Amino acid sequence: MPICEMIKKSMLASLGAAVVTKEKVEEATKRFVDEGKISKEEAEKLAQDLVDSGQHQWDEIQTKMTETVRKGLDTFDIGSKKEFQDLKQRVDNLEKRLSMLDEPSGEKKEE
Repeated sequence: MPICEMIKKSMLASLGAAVVTKEKVEEATKRFVDEGKISKEEAEKLAQDLVDSGQHQWDEIQTKMTETVRKGLDTFDIGSKKEFQDLKQRVDNLEKRLSMLDEPSGEKKEE
């Protein structure tokens, strides 16, 4: 299971009712309609409001988690993926240049 999915599941579990799926919200509001507690229109509006609120809260959580992870990585002084790829490319280029210097006649060196 991808780490992002595990984090999402654990966050959803810890938030409980704050972030729920649209299906669960619709299921709950339908039950209220069936029991005559609210009208169908009220149920639809309530469901949409709850889904929107949950999405907003989830977006805030993702933003805060991203910031926290980024700050954590900064404290470890870990280079970015792009920096790593740039360095790898430089090493590859240097290895090619070095191998050309080792083979002045143009013949490949046997290992």
